[in-house]
Amino acid sequence: MHQSLISPPVHSDALWTIERGISPIVATAIHEGHSVRKELESLYALSSDERLREEDPFTEFTTRDVPNRIVFHRSRFEVDINRSRDAAIYFAPEQAWGLKVWKDELSSKHVKASLQTHDEYYEMLLAFLKAIERWHCRFVVLDIHSYNHRRGGAAAAPTEQAKAPHINIGTFSIDRVRWSHVIDILTDHFRSCEINGCRLDVRENIAFQGKGEQTRFIHEHFPLSGCAIAVEFKKFFMDEWTGEPDLDVLEKLRGIVASAVPLLEQALGSRR
Repeated sequence: MHQSLISPPVHSDALWTIERGISPIVATAIHEGHSVRKELESLYALSSDERLREEDPFTEFTTRDVPNRIVFHRSRFEVDINRSRDAAIYFAPEQAWGLKVWKDELSSKHVKASLQTHDEYYEMLLAFLKAIERWHCRFVVLDIHSYNHRRGGAAAAPTEQAKAPHINIGTFSIDRVRWSHVIDILTDHFRSCEINGCRLDVRENIAFQGKGEQTRFIHEHFPLSGCAIAVEFKKFFMDEWTGEPDLDVLEKLRGIVASAVPLLEQALGSRR
């Protein structure tokens, strides 16, 4: 992997890492993780590559210039913290894109350990955002994800552009009246950007609607002070079948996210 994509060393048992800065803007990469607990490794019916295809590699890289960051290091195939607690473990293929995740039924001990991670993540997130709220009164969370657009196979045609924008903005659980100015500023900023001579196609609630657990949780606990926006990058920055990144595109996406921070800070300040 290219040197600039490598994060600082993270312990193999790490659940997540946090960076705290002086800003009301937060970025999360909660599907970045690929590691799983050692006792689960032999229980998977899926290979490491098959799991990686449905994870969101390199999303952490795009957040590196955001002052506040949370990066989750465990695979969504261990526990998906962007789903409700009762759906956070993929027991059946219909929960996991038709994939059979486990060779056999998981023991209650394994289930309990994974759900404990889910519980503790949200305890941490609540405390973290309460501190941001105390400091700044209001905040924006960019909930960064990515999505596949070549599900038919490496040689198959990609999903048509009409159904797969470069950037999908998910706003399902947002109070549109309160936060429309923030959503519009972010969307307009993304739409003003080009990558390799192509103006970015940025649309709202097309490929995804932002119905994840994290945004729902934030809006439930911070209804007046927190705006959590699901940002889904189509995997045009990598080959989703080989896992090979396009460093040039990733660097540009990182710059686009970084340059959104002062705009969002200004938007929050203008509505105090």
